[in-house]
Amino acid sequence: MKKFLLGSLATAMFAISGGAWAANFVEGQDYRVLANPGKVDVPGKIEVREFFWYGCGHCFTLEPHMQAWLRKLPKDVNFVRTPAAMNQVWEMNARGYYVSEALGVRKRTHLPLFHAIHDKGQQIFDQKSQAKFFVKYGIPEAKFNSMFNSFAITSKVAQANKLARQYQLTGVPAVVVNGKYVVSGDNGKVIQVVNYLVDKERKAK
Repeated sequence: MKKFLLGSLATAMFAISGGAWAANFVEGQDYRVLANPGKVDVPGKIEVREFFWYGCGHCFTLEPHMQAWLRKLPKDVNFVRTPAAMNQVWEMNARGYYVSEALGVRKRTHLPLFHAIHDKGQQIFDQKSQAKFFVKYGIPEAKFNSMFNSFAITSKVAQANKLARQYQLTGVPAVVVNGKYVVSGDNGKVIQVVNYLVDKERKAK
């Protein structure tokens, strides 16, 4: 009985300290508040938008944490991936991402492309190398190339850049919560801060 009580007390103290620690996330230290909030894609839902680049090692490190979080995505949260296109190299991968999305293979290629670059050391950053990569997923090179610089893809890249400027991003990975807060980092703490801010927005409704 005594052992049970001590165990219960320890569990309760852990829960309290864990909750207190989670509540101690500090503006300007753990997240940044945006002076110019953006609109969300799905009104009524709390938006979590991740900006990334396939060649970014920190983005690759964060990805398993994001994947684990996505498996438990709350129904009132809308998750959006946005490929950063803040320079010419990043833009090439952003275009490739949007082509893969338009052709319906993004879900099958997202993680393999990350692993090909970071685990296998493949330099898949320009149009030609991406076209060859996507062939393995049933996308003819001619089809990929015809869409790569199309108006539709260029418009999506422009929108991604507009959001990056609005959110005053200087690098990736960056996770924007409900168009109001920016969380940076590449470890599990990012998810904890995102959950904290999602809950903050949920309570504010």
